[in-house]
Amino acid sequence: MTTDNLIKYRRYIAISYVFMFLALFTVISGVFAYWFARKVSQIDSTEVWMQAQAFWVMRAIVIYSILACFAALWFIPLFFYYWDTYLWVTSCTVAGVIFSCIAFLYLLNTWIKGITKFFKNKAVF
Repeated sequence: MTTDNLIKYRRYIAISYVFMFLALFTVISGVFAYWFARKVSQIDSTEVWMQAQAFWVMRAIVIYSILACFAALWFIPLFFYYWDTYLWVTSCTVAGVIFSCIAFLYLLNTWIKGITKFFKNKAVF
């Protein structure tokens, strides 16, 4: 592997971590993080720790997307104005906030764990 390719792959992983952090605020940037990490994971000549980093980002984004979709399901009753008078709608909203917090903290934790290992040039598991 040439030095130019190594620098390019490191840049892709760094960009994917930036988009992974931005995915905390909007899920759309998670797609870009997944896409940049996927570019590194499909190359055979990359180093093992870089592929592990790429798979870490891809796995974290997929799990975060699933958690965010699950949390969004709990907010559906809020769209119906008449249902807002019932107590179960309030409890669904509270459950949605709790699951949203879980998704946010999950991605923040995986981002911190991954970025610290990335700066040390080590594989993250």
